[in-house]
Amino acid sequence: MSRALYLRHDRLGLGFLMVLCALGVLVPVLNLALPVTSSWHVPTYAMSLMGKYVCYALLAVALDLVWGFCGILSLGHGAFFALGGYAMGMYLMRQIGTRGVYGNPLLPDFMVFLNWKELPLTWFGFSSFGYAMLMVVLVPGALAFVFGWFAFRSRVTGVYLSIITQAMTYAMMLAFFRNDMGFGGNNGLTDFKDILGFNIQAQGTRAGLFIASVVALAGCYLLARFMVHSAYGKVLIAIRDAESRSRFLGYRVENFKLLAFTVSASMAGLAGALYVPQIGIINPSEFAPGNSIEAVIWVAVGGRGTLVGAALGAVLVNFSKTWLTGAMPEIWLFALGALFIVVTLFLPKGLVGTASHSLKQWRERQTARPKDHTIGEAR
Repeated sequence: MSRALYLRHDRLGLGFLMVLCALGVLVPVLNLALPVTSSWHVPTYAMSLMGKYVCYALLAVALDLVWGFCGILSLGHGAFFALGGYAMGMYLMRQIGTRGVYGNPLLPDFMVFLNWKELPLTWFGFSSFGYAMLMVVLVPGALAFVFGWFAFRSRVTGVYLSIITQAMTYAMMLAFFRNDMGFGGNNGLTDFKDILGFNIQAQGTRAGLFIASVVALAGCYLLARFMVHSAYGKVLIAIRDAESRSRFLGYRVENFKLLAFTVSASMAGLAGALYVPQIGIINPSEFAPGNSIEAVIWVAVGGRGTLVGAALGAVLVNFSKTWLTGAMPEIWLFALGALFIVVTLFLPKGLVGTASHSLKQWRERQTARPKDHTIGEAR
């Protein structure tokens, strides 16, 4: 990557971080400090909605890390997102205690309803926030590591890898729908009360969750940016552009891909964990393959291989989804399909990638004009 291109991305990333800082401060302040009657007041529901968009942006950055810079088109990142969400949901369910419908101090309501006699082994430890957060990143990361270990060492690439990742998330969706898995079955986990002792419905808690989401997005963006601009990132790009040549040069391609895939899955799990308390529910529908495909569209719209563009695409597409499903819900899927076709045909670099390329060409023309004029005078 040339120094000029690096500096341009550096300025773009700095602007992105400044916007995140502004949002992380202004939105909670406008929600908590101003009265409801003020025209500048940000309603709590709007802040939670923006928090959801931020979580989706984090998922998009995680996906762009492996797709944009490593060439791994994962159609299963929704599974990692959902696993992180379930880990957080299990912690939140353990905080309910005797305030549940059945008043059982140990078992969640759905377990009492299904005549479970004791807490499953998989639920032990989730009364601790620290343990739950460890599982938020460890479980998706472990699944990605095991999956990637076999897939990458078997040299499964391209569309075959995409299909396998989609099959993985579909299989997990079917498994989590079963009541005997101990994760709430079709209804999932809901009716949360507290997080870290704070009422999850309280205005201040909602503001804290929004700030945590913004901080997580900024931190994961910096981590991804550090990875892709390091020597390791240059090898990733080489693998993306010419995997067989990189292997011929002596690089252990599977190890590079495995690390990126594992880190990306842990980021997606963190996004899911922050998403659940703001939405108030997690169920097996989050594993649906369509969710992973939508995440790919976010990255494609914003700009594959830009990180910032992936986050921007997630926000823009989901804002459009919110507006269209409220105004004309029957056309949303058609609009999403049309958007993907238009981006593929006319904006293959995405919004940010196309804008960056156009700006580069304009600057080259501006730089070349004085030279051409000078040469003409000399003649």
